[in-house]
Amino acid sequence: MLGFLFVTFPTAYKTLYTGTLTPPQASLETSSSTTNIFDFGPIRIDQKLLGLTVPSQQPLRIVIPSRKIDLSVVEAPVINGYWELSETTASHGVGSANPGEIGNTVIFAHAREGLFLPIRDIQVSEVIYVLTKDRWYRYTVAQTQLVDPNQVEVIAPTPDETLTLFTCSGFFDTKRLIVIAKPQR
Repeated sequence: MLGFLFVTFPTAYKTLYTGTLTPPQASLETSSSTTNIFDFGPIRIDQKLLGLTVPSQQPLRIVIPSRKIDLSVVEAPVINGYWELSETTASHGVGSANPGEIGNTVIFAHAREGLFLPIRDIQVSEVIYVLTKDRWYRYTVAQTQLVDPNQVEVIAPTPDETLTLFTCSGFFDTKRLIVIAKPQR
């Protein structure tokens, strides 16, 4: 019975309907309650927003895949004029830049197995990753050098974004191995 209704209904409707059925026409007029994002032209950006920067964050981890280094990074406060050095992980010198900032981000660790010992053989163009709370930063080694412990200019602020790693080196740790890396975006 139901099938009969579906088959006969369209014919009965057409026969009974005396007016002409026309499909709805598309209209170019827009109602005031709806808007189209393309009706406004270029997007205007508030100039105040252009000057905003994302606050920088301290490094939490350093990874050098080619040297099989993957270490947590802790903040190293200055105590009696020297950065405190962690015995078990890498340290970020408080007062040095954070990753992504203009300046020198200084990270250091002991030259021991499981810490920075493997960087003694690091080469130019090797990649270093530094993780903050929200993102990874990628750096490429630009140069390495051996310096005396009193050559502190290697950890001084820089005019551009720089990552500096250092650890002890040389006979009885009388030198410092410095690795300077630049951001790779």
